[in-house]
Amino acid sequence: MEKEKVLELLKKEGKPMKTGEIAEKLSFDSKTVSKIIKELKEEGKIESPKRCYYKAKGV
Repeated sequence: MEKEKVLELLKKEGKPMKTGEIAEKLSFDSKTVSKIIKELKEEGKIESPKRCYYKAKGV
């Protein structure tokens, strides 16, 4: 599933990433990544250390 792939990438990278970077690395559409980021944030699996950057929690 796309959501797992986004979360895995964030865990693997271990640094905050922008939505565009995530979309590029996974060959996903930016809108799709934005939607997934929103869901993961609501689930408490990722955090945003600074505006427009996202990282997996606990990494």
